Amino acid sequence: MKKEHNKKCSLLATESFGSFSASVMAVLVGLLFGLVILLLTNPSQAVYGFKAILFGGLSDMKNLGQVLYFATPIIMTGLSVAFANKTGLFNIGASGQFITGAFAAVFVGVKVQSLTGVSHWLFALFMATLVGAFWAVLPGVLKAYCNVNEVISCIMMNYIGMYMVNLLVKNFVFDVRKNQSMAVAKTAVSPKMGLDSIFKTGYSTSSVNAGILVAVLAGIIVYIILEKTTFGFELKACGYNREASRYAGINEKRSIVLSMMIAGALSGLGGALLYLAGSGKSIEVLDVLAAEGFNGIPVALLGLNHPIGVVISGIFIAYLNVGGFNMQLYNFAPQVIEVIISVIIYFSAFALLMKGFIMRLAKGKEEK
Repeated sequence: MKKEHNKKCSLLATESFGSFSASVMAVLVGLLFGLVILLLTNPSQAVYGFKAILFGGLSDMKNLGQVLYFATPIIMTGLSVAFANKTGLFNIGASGQFITGAFAAVFVGVKVQSLTGVSHWLFALFMATLVGAFWAVLPGVLKAYCNVNEVISCIMMNYIGMYMVNLLVKNFVFDVRKNQSMAVAKTAVSPKMGLDSIFKTGYSTSSVNAGILVAVLAGIIVYIILEKTTFGFELKACGYNREASRYAGINEKRSIVLSMMIAGALSGLGGALLYLAGSGKSIEVLDVLAAEGFNGIPVALLGLNHPIGVVISGIFIAYLNVGGFNMQLYNFAPQVIEVIISVIIYFSAFALLMKGFIMRLAKGKEEK
């Protein structure tokens, strides 16, 4: 019995090590590829440009604050994708859930003027979360009751959400001069909670706000739900094997719908946190899907679908973005920066493959 227990603990330790090593390897490979691109495009400045990527986010407190600001929405969409993946679903519909939730928040921020103080902001967040969850209901129902692949239905909902939000913005909260949504009331803007006093350089402050605290709290709550509750166990069980879950007395259809709704709620909340940040960003009327929804996929992969890992990987990806902005000081075109960041994100998709490889190696050594 003791021997079996020790073997189980050893396997868990091996899996944890494999997960960590896989993510580190993915990051290192991506950064190495980025260095090669820099050397090919501008050899004389490549080292300086690479240093800007590695240390630009830490160059001053304002840049560090910007890292947290950019990390907020992709942490939320990363949690959305990771939550669905943990329960056996692929939520590629985070983009549609994100923008519909964002519109709900902006609508409340512009039109609901009766609320005062922080209650206005909290109500806007609540409505965005509710609308995001609602937008994920149909893919969940189609998957649970008709066995329709959620990837197909989510992609359709992305486009419906994008065009619908464009129409709603034009009809209700449109700023004709800027071709975007109106600015929300000051009471609907995310409070700074003193973060602007910490993350600033001289008189120049960053855009960081309470949104990052909400994102971190969401990661902790998702972790507790998945790992510490019976409800989370049932959701994961349905993801592993629907038939076995049904045999065990779990309502697998309800679990699938609820899983998609929770994932949608997280994305919708992410949209609210971005557009209520008070950074001057508004919903533009463009026929383009919200990039934050798709950026959540590599964040979830790099974090190996673990809620805490997603928070860390979201901050890391944002750190690379902020560091990449500084590369322009060394005569690198902005397009090169985007290519480098894209390659790093692309290689993060191999984290799970690397994890399996490391696990096989480790188990092979144990057996010997």
